[in-house]
Amino acid sequence: MEFPQQQKPAGDGKITYPPGVKEITDKISNDEMVKRLKMVVKTYMDMDQDSEEEKQQYLALALHLASEFFLRNPNKDVRLLVACCLADIFRIYAPEAPYTSHDKLKDIFLFITRQLKGLEDTKSPQFNRYFYLLENLAWVKSYNICFELEDCNEIFIQLFKTLFSVINNSHNQKVQMHMIDLMSSIIMEGDGVTQELLDTILINLIPAHKNLNKQAYDLAKTLLKRTVQTIETCIANFFNQVLVMGKSSVSDLSEHVFDLIQELFTIDPMLLTSVMPQLEFKLKSNDGEERLAVVRLLAKLFGAKDSELASQNRPLWQCFLGRFNDIHVPVRLECVKFASHCLMNHPHLAKDLTEYLKVRSHDPEEAIRHDVIVTIINAGKKDLNLVNDQLLGFVRERTLDKRWRVRKEAMMGLAQLFKKYCLHYEAGKESAQKISWIKDKLLHIYYQNSIDDKLLVEKIFAQYMVPHSLETEEKMKCLYYLYACLDTNAVKALNEMWKCQNMLRSLVKELLDLHKLPVSEANNTAMFGKLMSIAKNLPDAGKAQDFMKKFNQVLGEDEKLRVQLEMLISPTCSCKQAEICVREITRKLTFPKQPTNPFLEMVKFLLERIAPVHIDSEAISALVKLLNKSIEGTADDDEEGVKPDTAIRSGLELLKVLSFTHPTAFHSAETYESLLQCLKMEDEKVAEAAIQIFRNTGQKIETELQQIRSTLIPVLHQKAKRGTPHQAKQAVHCIHAIFNNKEVQLAQIFEPLSRSLNADVPEQLITPLVSLGHISMLAPDQFASPMKSIVANFIVKDLLMNDRSVGNKNGKLWTTDEEVSPEVLAKVQAIKLLVRWLLGMKNNQSKSANSTLRLLSAMLVSEGDLTEQKKISKSDMSRLRLAAGGAIMKLAQEPCYHDIITPEQFQLCGLVINDECYQVRQIFAQKLHLALVKLMLPLEYLAVFALCAKDPVKERRAHARQCLLKNISVRREYIKQNPLAQEKLVSLLPEYVVPYMIHLLAHDPDFTKPHEYEQLKDIKECLWFMLEVLMTKNENNSHAFLRKMVENIKQTKDAQCPEDAKANEKLYIVCDVALFVIANKSTACHLDSPKDPILPSKFFIIQDKDFKNDKEYLSTEMRQMLLTGKPKPAPVLGAVNKALTVPGRRIFTKTTTGSDTASNTSTNSSTINKNSNSNAVTESSAQENNENPVIQHEVGNKEEPSQNVTPEGDVTASPVKRRGRQAKSAAAAPVEKEVAPAVASRGRKRTADPNPNPSADSINIKMSKQQQQQQNDEGTKRQIDLQR
Repeated sequence: MEFPQQQKPAGDGKITYPPGVKEITDKISNDEMVKRLKMVVKTYMDMDQDSEEEKQQYLALALHLASEFFLRNPNKDVRLLVACCLADIFRIYAPEAPYTSHDKLKDIFLFITRQLKGLEDTKSPQFNRYFYLLENLAWVKSYNICFELEDCNEIFIQLFKTLFSVINNSHNQKVQMHMIDLMSSIIMEGDGVTQELLDTILINLIPAHKNLNKQAYDLAKTLLKRTVQTIETCIANFFNQVLVMGKSSVSDLSEHVFDLIQELFTIDPMLLTSVMPQLEFKLKSNDGEERLAVVRLLAKLFGAKDSELASQNRPLWQCFLGRFNDIHVPVRLECVKFASHCLMNHPHLAKDLTEYLKVRSHDPEEAIRHDVIVTIINAGKKDLNLVNDQLLGFVRERTLDKRWRVRKEAMMGLAQLFKKYCLHYEAGKESAQKISWIKDKLLHIYYQNSIDDKLLVEKIFAQYMVPHSLETEEKMKCLYYLYACLDTNAVKALNEMWKCQNMLRSLVKELLDLHKLPVSEANNTAMFGKLMSIAKNLPDAGKAQDFMKKFNQVLGEDEKLRVQLEMLISPTCSCKQAEICVREITRKLTFPKQPTNPFLEMVKFLLERIAPVHIDSEAISALVKLLNKSIEGTADDDEEGVKPDTAIRSGLELLKVLSFTHPTAFHSAETYESLLQCLKMEDEKVAEAAIQIFRNTGQKIETELQQIRSTLIPVLHQKAKRGTPHQAKQAVHCIHAIFNNKEVQLAQIFEPLSRSLNADVPEQLITPLVSLGHISMLAPDQFASPMKSIVANFIVKDLLMNDRSVGNKNGKLWTTDEEVSPEVLAKVQAIKLLVRWLLGMKNNQSKSANSTLRLLSAMLVSEGDLTEQKKISKSDMSRLRLAAGGAIMKLAQEPCYHDIITPEQFQLCGLVINDECYQVRQIFAQKLHLALVKLMLPLEYLAVFALCAKDPVKERRAHARQCLLKNISVRREYIKQNPLAQEKLVSLLPEYVVPYMIHLLAHDPDFTKPHEYEQLKDIKECLWFMLEVLMTKNENNSHAFLRKMVENIKQTKDAQCPEDAKANEKLYIVCDVALFVIANKSTACHLDSPKDPILPSKFFIIQDKDFKNDKEYLSTEMRQMLLTGKPKPAPVLGAVNKALTVPGRRIFTKTTTGSDTASNTSTNSSTINKNSNSNAVTESSAQENNENPVIQHEVGNKEEPSQNVTPEGDVTASPVKRRGRQAKSAAAAPVEKEVAPAVASRGRKRTADPNPNPSADSINIKMSKQQQQQQNDEGTKRQIDLQR
């Protein structure tokens, strides 16, 4: 378009002014000029485009107003009026402007643009004229004339800059609207937007500018929204230049591209339609920092509340998710942080995020694992439905993270969710049910070794699970129903927590008691021991010790502080008093005030653990009321999701536990009345718990509550005579604990029970036996003598030595308690009675202990079938073996009986841990561990765990190793904490277990061929099972001490059979294997030993100095085989599945499979078909109570008479070599019984029919010549010696 020729002004260029307006020249004053220009403005304002005559008349004036005189006039009022005139001239003469010169037009529009700056001051008297100017320009779209100018861009840039700079919060909507109209017309009607012009818009979106002028940002935002269709192409071109082509010089805004993308996306995603694919390219950049910047940007775009980018651009979303696995740590961290916003704003994307968060929850970087937890918990706190079970599962896993910071975050996060949704029910019961597992999981963490974990669980329990800030009734209701809903392990953890807190209170009390004594060296030593024990229960043991010493010093100097602390740990301290005491103690220790006071923090940890914030007399009373309501059926049990029976039982259990830790709080008639009601209930567990509460808390009943006493006594008598075994035990102990005339009371129970014993009715024997056993243990002076005749005439002769009934021949090695025959249950209680009777006497003057030990040994030798009449079932035999082994172990805890237990009896007891029945091994190992860890059993019994290396089940071996670690740790810690223990190192130092282990292994019944590789390999495994744990650290040169100890044993003789050359040779061979293992596992063992080891004379006889045993019992070839393993035999087809056989034991293989608890089918319940083919390949399932893997047997075995089938189809179990004591000669005892030549092998895998029921399938088992000889020798007899 070309500009039209400018019309000639009328009158040969003479300027015509509107009526009343004189000539405007530079000769007049400014005021006069303004006055005349106002009239000109009025004239042009009133003109319209149709006034052709006026347009022609005032054309010269229009040209005159565009002269340099006006455009450069220094007076701003003049300039404003001229600009208004020019704007009207463009309106009137549109579409043909009266100005033809391009330069003139440029000058005019730049002049007008400059005048628009006056819009900035809305309070100016001239603002309306400025607004009129803007309105006129916008309405007419006057600036569109500039499109034909070559350098129009300069004008537009200046205009845009001016408008964005003048806009402010004092402008109304109309101003902004006209600005938008003016600028949008330029963008939409032009041929495109140049980069410079685009920059003038986009610069207002950059955060720095945005914060400076929010109105400019809003103006740019509105402008972009209006022009999205036109400007999108220009924006895409800009980002393409910068992102893809890397031309950062195209714009000064290149370094702000990611900020701009975010803002543009917020304004309108359509602005970035072509830009998003470019971001996918950037996500795959080789530059980690660049990827990080893109990830940060996309995180904001995907996570924005109303963003639909993830669904609209799936490729970009998937590419972004891939950055969760980026090699650059900050990128992964940014992705994890994004997930929180994404879960909250876009729940539908949770499924996509779950798998990636799962991987990141195991990230090697602690910060990332931590942020995964924060992400999930924050989303869960906003709305539990935002996080699925899988996401919560990741948090659950991290509660066991190796890093404390991560564990703490996970535990605290779960605690907050529990309080919000389970305690306050903020999202209803359905949500509470969804996370009901949290309470159990948090308490399970109390099993962790770290004191930090334990302290955090205690804090969580006090603040989130049962908030101590609640009123007593509400607090106890929380505790009552929480306890009822916990799983078994969580209940144990909670009980342990209270126990630990109570123990710590006791330590503090003992420390305060020491402060009351005169100062002495012994007192200081005792005080130091208490401080060390307290410090062990606080975080960071090293600092805790120093701070506790300082705290102890403060206690010694400040009597008021001691008084407050005594009040805090007093049994009568209430929860409210405890808060006051803690506050007072803390206040005293805060002086002088410091920003951080680690000493005060440590003392707070101690105070938090010992302060009774939950339980006091008022709390116990509230619990009892809740229990009463449950009994009456008026409680909220169903509403709380707990059955009334469960609530009553768990409520009593809770009170029982608290009766141990807070016995004083129970002392009220109201509480005891309620407990008496519980004693009359049918639920056996409820009554048992009630009796135990009386036992723990009733010391003052006799003197202060006579009415309760008179009601309680007959109930206790009745329970001791006719209650359940557990009730009877508790009743006897209760009478003994709380009544002064206990002898009379116990006699009233003892006499009728002792007269009514009848072995023909075993169902009615169990409770009397329990009561009699505990009575004789608690009051030995009164009842030991009358009990002796009962033991001799009834327990041994009538009950244990007789089998009245025939057991269930179902072949199972273990059955449930309900399936055990009453007679066997009575025999088990009879064995326990013997032990209790002896433990009460605590002397062996009558040699009763010797006889009992021989009886128990015979029980083990006979596999539990003492009479050997084969009436008793396999599962019942397992019960009796377990009872006998446990009884010997119990007697060994009493020094006077430990001294008379022979090495043979010790070995028999130890071999129970290799029993053929899984449950026997399991329960025996647990009993052994508990007694050892309490330092109640002598050190030699720790050696028994070495035999667990032979256990075919992986879980049992792992459990045994954990027991060893725990016991060794406990013993080492005890020696450190108790200076006096140095005098008893022989019985405490874990290394001294080695002589007992070597002796035990040398007498292993399986160790029959001491030069055979397979047997030596077993010995090596057992030795290393123990030595591996002992040799973890070489403290005080312990490796050399172990070597020296074993070398010394080689210079002794076996005290068990000193003249038996073969037995001594086996002992020396085991020593050589031990030395071989130690030397191969330690480079420091050849150093000098710090001490000369002491060997137990009960097991080893020290020889004369002339005796020297320097023989090597292991050949070089055998050493090599033990080191590298036996070479594989040639692959002969017929021997592919052949298992090695060893005389004296059955074949077994270790298994690591998880299916270890199926049926307990006996290994001797297989049947044989008379017509079976002896050449057939037979496969038998080797069962460890159905736990062991299949064992293959070789082809072509001769059929052995391993089992006999009677005409009726009954099966007789095949006799096999047992693990245990060898049979005695006929002259060894006066009582002779004809038995099978050998009893089933103990503690070894045996073959068994996979079908527990007898069938006609044939089984061919290869047996050693020794076993065949034993089977064929049907005339063999053995003796049970009860007199030795």
